[in-house]
Amino acid sequence: MSEPSLVPELLITDIESSINFWCTLCDFSIQYERREEGFAYLVSGNTHIMLEQRGFSRNWITGDLDVPYGRGINFQISIESVDFIVNRLQQQKWPLYMDPEEKWYQKGDREVGVRQFLVQDPDGYLLRFSEHLGERRVKGK
Repeated sequence: MSEPSLVPELLITDIESSINFWCTLCDFSIQYERREEGFAYLVSGNTHIMLEQRGFSRNWITGDLDVPYGRGINFQISIESVDFIVNRLQQQKWPLYMDPEEKWYQKGDREVGVRQFLVQDPDGYLLRFSEHLGERRVKGK
């Protein structure tokens, strides 16, 4: 497997809370970390993400940071099945931003189906976990 070409690094407020959310609830694992720098590199399948706690090491902050962080962006994470993570989040009473739904998106003369839900991490970053349902012809084409 090749390394991803894009690995987002999210500025966070507390590395322990974020690792608990990402690893315990969302099924990521720590590939490596530098706790003394408030940093962790997480992986789930081919999804890679870096977490960096604000106030440690170098933080590249281009403007005012207001919670929730990451407004205007959501990170789509492709997984085999959304049920496992949804169940784990619900067991821990972690609120979903959007309940699971089935959605079909047009792609040329085809539609691509997903089952997806949205959740915010401890800093408000919006994550869209997505399970592939297949493809079908667009009706009437």
